[in-house]
Amino acid sequence: MSKIQVAIVGYGNIGSFCAQAVQAAPDMDLVGIICPEAKTLSLTGIKVVEQLEDLGNTKIDVAILCVPSRLVTKVAPKYLELGINTVDPYDVHGVWDTLQEMDAHARKGNACAIISAGWDPGSDSIVRGLMLACVPRGITHTNFGPGMSMGHTVAAKAVPGVANALSMTIPLGEGIHRRMVYVQLKEGADFKQVEAAIKADAYFVHDETHVFQVDDVAQLMDRGHSVLLTRKGVSGTTDNQNMSFSMNINNPALTSQIMVSCARAATKQGPGARTMLEIPVMDMLPGERKDLIQSLV
Repeated sequence: MSKIQVAIVGYGNIGSFCAQAVQAAPDMDLVGIICPEAKTLSLTGIKVVEQLEDLGNTKIDVAILCVPSRLVTKVAPKYLELGINTVDPYDVHGVWDTLQEMDAHARKGNACAIISAGWDPGSDSIVRGLMLACVPRGITHTNFGPGMSMGHTVAAKAVPGVANALSMTIPLGEGIHRRMVYVQLKEGADFKQVEAAIKADAYFVHDETHVFQVDDVAQLMDRGHSVLLTRKGVSGTTDNQNMSFSMNINNPALTSQIMVSCARAATKQGPGARTMLEIPVMDMLPGERKDLIQSLV
């Protein structure tokens, strides 16, 4: 069976880990990395180009979009309408409108777009769905952290006057969180203006947010993160059904691995846009159906 031909778009935290995950996958080839900073990158054995056209007639089955969430709907249409499947890490909850927008582009190119392919939203969405199937009536809490939120960190970095940033998520319990944001300012930037802009951003406006000015964000950087999902409720008419799921992970490494697994799944779907909740888990796994069933069921 021929291997899945994968291109990576963007080469930041997620892009670099995606390259490792693709190269480790037994059924994939990394055909290239596409990013504006191509001339500054020197990666042994990997073709790096500034734009898709620079790859010429290279066959691409899936483009993994390692770009900020707010750029996904700007970057993805070009690939989808050329018939290239896409996977993205869109991490803004409440994705229905984005799903519909991406669906139109995907169907135009007879391609598949898997959106929000990370761990939350993403794999945690599947866990919440499974919990709901097991306990139809009840309450689910998703508690993030303590750890680095990549989406919130990227949002803070994008604020004018910020040279570097780190956003830490602190769980307060019952799905309530505190955001601790550390910023390194550009010369001449006004901290009060930066603080106000961060607190007004959609990523932060709904949570308790504290912003601190530091000399060097790099001295604080830790890409670790964690999550605890809990559900308590009723199965049928039986009360006190309690379940939980937890993990402690390297944030970009896990996000990247999930995206690569979804790249595999994208080649097995029909045209249109989907979330991970809608995709059979088996489609994300390498190997034969019989072998997977025998080992997992």
